[in-house]
Amino acid sequence: MSPSFASRRAPDRHALASAGRRAAAAALGLLCLTLLGTLGYMAIEGMRFLDALYMTVITLTTVGYREVKPLSDVGLWYTMGLLAVGVGMVFYTVVQAGAFLMEGRLLELWSRRSTMRAIDALHDHVVICGFGRLGRAVAEQLAASGAAFVVIDPDPAAQAECETRGWLVVAGSALDDETLATAGITRARALVAALGSDADNVFIALSAREHNAALRIHARAETSEGVRRLRQAGASQVISPHQLGGVRIANAIVRPGVVEFLELSDVGTAREIDLEEVRLSERSAACGVRLRDLAGRGVRVSVVAIKRGDEALRLQPGPDDELCAGDRVVALGDRENLARLAAMAEPA
Repeated sequence: MSPSFASRRAPDRHALASAGRRAAAAALGLLCLTLLGTLGYMAIEGMRFLDALYMTVITLTTVGYREVKPLSDVGLWYTMGLLAVGVGMVFYTVVQAGAFLMEGRLLELWSRRSTMRAIDALHDHVVICGFGRLGRAVAEQLAASGAAFVVIDPDPAAQAECETRGWLVVAGSALDDETLATAGITRARALVAALGSDADNVFIALSAREHNAALRIHARAETSEGVRRLRQAGASQVISPHQLGGVRIANAIVRPGVVEFLELSDVGTAREIDLEEVRLSERSAACGVRLRDLAGRGVRVSVVAIKRGDEALRLQPGPDDELCAGDRVVALGDRENLARLAAMAEPA
């Protein structure tokens, strides 16, 4: 999604820059002609600078005001020549300036419509509310994994960064129902409430749940009270960055080996190993396969959990457990084998 969106925008920005250069060149040419005309009247008719400039301006603009003084024969010929050249230059400058303004307006309109079309085509995407440090980190990880997402933020700087990186963004506040609808909340599979205010995130969670009852809501909380209220508001997962940071530091002190393993499996670091979740389709080649037989099919991963329908998440399933259609399988392994498992989960 991201690269293609970015590439669609690039040619239009180049066109706008080209129109700007043409308009600037035309304006510079008109300025030089005005200066040349002024100096000519000063030299030919002996006018002072202001009178000469006045004569040049009324000649180039063809307004027909009175002359400062009667002109000599040379002055008349000079005026006719200035008029012949100047009218064309003024017309060209006006056209180029208009083209530059229209290019900018058309680019803005086209970009907005292009973004809306791209968002309208999305299904099962993620809506990120807020592009602060947490929202940016979520967007980067989703982009790295190839997941579709839309960012909502009212800050023009945040919008510009998203557009530069080729990410879909909606300008506005996630507290507004219309903005959520524009981001395709009814078709989304998940929402991230990443604003800095617990009250705002609670409101977003309530609004999002009203629009989409099946939506998974991941919310940021600054306080323990915020955690409680977000859960009451229907958030599927509530994360407190301060608490997570404290736990990570404490674990690094008392369980450094565990932390080293977790850092090794983090997306965006060494990427030697990773945790991945895949969902088996109805005609998946993995249906009916026992876990012990995955290696024989070229998929060398450790299945650490299986979520089947409404059943509770089953941790450490046995080697004789069979995979079924609709299972959500959480596996640990290197990226190559996890990719094979994901391909195996697709319809045969």
